[in-house]
Amino acid sequence: MIYPEFSAFTEIKDAKNPFANVYQIDEETVFYIEPVFYTHLKGFKDRVTPEEYQKIVDRIVEVSKKNRHVVFVGTFDFPQTDVDDSYIFLEITDITDPLQIFVEDKSRGSDYGD
Repeated sequence: MIYPEFSAFTEIKDAKNPFANVYQIDEETVFYIEPVFYTHLKGFKDRVTPEEYQKIVDRIVEVSKKNRHVVFVGTFDFPQTDVDDSYIFLEITDITDPLQIFVEDKSRGSDYGD
């Protein structure tokens, strides 16, 4: 899948993790974007201003540069990416909460119960 937000970086292939997009910023900096994380990111794009969305994308890049090896996961409980111990795992709220960008999830069950 093409993630245009990260097209400025070199996309690399990881045969061990075919479902995650992998980007290399420089020789030492690599980050993975799991599909569920990207779905969450796109959810923010639909609900925040373009400026706030750009802050989120910029923060993803900043955190990647700072930590060198990052996997952006859908959930800590079930990461889909298999990497060595040098990587840290972050969820979307690890990026958005420090920026004080919040989106309320108003999804709920059906009102048509018995």
